[in-house]
Amino acid sequence: MPRKRNVVKLMLMNLRLVFKNLSPILIASLVLLVWSCRDSDKNETKKMAVVVSTLNNPWFVVLGESAAERSRELGYEATIFDSQNNTAKEAEHFENLIAAGFDAILFNPTDADGSVSNVNRAKQAGIPTFCMDREVNSLDGPVTQIISDSFSGCVELGQYFVRQLNKKGKYVELLGLVGDNNTWNRSKGFHSVVDHFPELEMVSQQSADFDRSKAMEVLESVLQSNPDIDAVFCGNDAMAMGAYQALVAAGKADSVKVFGFDGAEDVMNAIGDNKITATAMQSPKFMARTAAELADKYLKGERDMSKKMPIAVEVVTKENISEFGAYEGSTE
Repeated sequence: MPRKRNVVKLMLMNLRLVFKNLSPILIASLVLLVWSCRDSDKNETKKMAVVVSTLNNPWFVVLGESAAERSRELGYEATIFDSQNNTAKEAEHFENLIAAGFDAILFNPTDADGSVSNVNRAKQAGIPTFCMDREVNSLDGPVTQIISDSFSGCVELGQYFVRQLNKKGKYVELLGLVGDNNTWNRSKGFHSVVDHFPELEMVSQQSADFDRSKAMEVLESVLQSNPDIDAVFCGNDAMAMGAYQALVAAGKADSVKVFGFDGAEDVMNAIGDNKITATAMQSPKFMARTAAELADKYLKGERDMSKKMPIAVEVVTKENISEFGAYEGSTE
């Protein structure tokens, strides 16, 4: 014990000698250096994480890139994370960005129920989350959820569907991810109209996970047992393009009407070329920019935000396509 005390005394004496021999100017410089380091820590650029369900779909690429771009315009570092439609991958992203000390999360969930725990974990770590396009089944976790009014959009799309088929015919419905509320909101909106017409018969309803290739495979299989369909209603534009490819391969592209949902560039072009009948336009750019701006306001102290912000959706057809731009609402 006495030996340890002697060592400590010796260290203190050495420190006193060091500072005694330093000039006042050097000491002042060291103090200024310490304070400048503290100030630089305070002024360190804040970071926004953009967590997107998948980048294997041009629509979500636009969503993610628009969110990151607006974040950078507002002065933040922004990093995009691809969950690959996998809740486990999404959870891994959240663990990493929490550990890395991100200041906010602009979030496009993979699953309405499965993503809740990730949002809650971020909240417990003091990181606010802002949902874009897709929602989670929690009003407590996210600061706000900016989502398209899918139900109302598909009510209007269903009305156009009925008129195009003259209230009769056989059709197939391709659903998106079964764990995504958008899938069911779109389906319910569509059926709230179409089911009132008994001569419109749904011969098959199957999930294609919002994926183009899977939609093509699913419809090719359905056509084997139902070759005489009149239309295909798809829960997003990627599936609409996959369905169209299947119809081309089966020699039925001219006789079967295809309906999508998103306002993706390839479908907008296909509507202009009379390949796709209609889609419902939602704006990933607007939702992404809004999420970034709300996150910025929140980090600056604003707390008065609605828990949900539904964005209107517009039906795009051959007749009105000139009024729209890809991934954007009406230009009027």
